[in-house]
Amino acid sequence: MAKLGINAAFAEYGAVLKNPQWSVSAWTPSGDLVLSLWDHHFRKGAPPGMMDFADSFNRWSGHGNAEFRENVRKAYATGSRIRLVIVKTDQIERVQAGEDASKIRKEFFLREEMIGWVHELTDEHYVIRFRRK
Repeated sequence: MAKLGINAAFAEYGAVLKNPQWSVSAWTPSGDLVLSLWDHHFRKGAPPGMMDFADSFNRWSGHGNAEFRENVRKAYATGSRIRLVIVKTDQIERVQAGEDASKIRKEFFLREEMIGWVHELTDEHYVIRFRRK
């Protein structure tokens, strides 16, 4: 996994963040959705060869959350492919408390070999499932 800043990570997929201060999702010109997902939201128990990331939309708030919700819902409705940027931090408790993640030290890693889709979606929760290309 290559370590990059968020803008560079999204640019590797051809996506441009609407606002680098709060955006965590963006569309590529080809129609793929790029998501940055927290490494600690990796959920064990996916079928072999798959990776699931699960979280609650209600864990955090703000413009980035509204944009993320809208993009995930659109991807679900249209069956769009999802590309993965993994975000790692050693300040997990702050993330889980819904603090402003722009103020939390973190690193971004590409997982270009993974292609995903919205596997489960409710008003409060989502599961994004990935498989190797």
